[in-house]
Amino acid sequence: MHRAATHARANSLASQAQLRIYGRMAETDTENAHLPATQRSLPIAMLRGREAVMAPYRRMLAKIGVTEQQWRVLRVLDERGTLDPREIAEAACLLNPSLTRIMQLLEKKGYISRKAHPEDRRKTRVSITEEGRALIVSAEPESLRIAEDLKERFGQEKIDELLDLLGELAEIHKE
Repeated sequence: MHRAATHARANSLASQAQLRIYGRMAETDTENAHLPATQRSLPIAMLRGREAVMAPYRRMLAKIGVTEQQWRVLRVLDERGTLDPREIAEAACLLNPSLTRIMQLLEKKGYISRKAHPEDRRKTRVSITEEGRALIVSAEPESLRIAEDLKERFGQEKIDELLDLLGELAEIHKE
């Protein structure tokens, strides 16, 4: 009998999930709900927010011929100076295999240079070139305009609060 009750409960939960998916379950019918509605799902909300923020930046990056990932690598190198690939990957939120391909493309475009580490030839040090810096400088006015538009629409206080909250959230992953 226990097995039948478990099966019935599973079917009930599956039916409720299907009703939620098709929008037929009332928002208040949460007695047996386990997943939040997608409108209140943190991962989905973060993706929506990211897309809203990134759309104008993507248009800017398309004009200068670099991807979001390439831009992040260039910005990290411009801000922090010469780094090893592991440091770049962490700071630019990239996986090492992706970074290898990105660095090859950036080096081919003349935006970065890679040199062997002076003390350990097995390691590589990566720097931004003058061409890479010039690219950042050329995009700076539009990037600042996009940031200013966001600040006008959302408010600096909210942006600062969001950045603080996201920083705290990122720290949870490190624990």
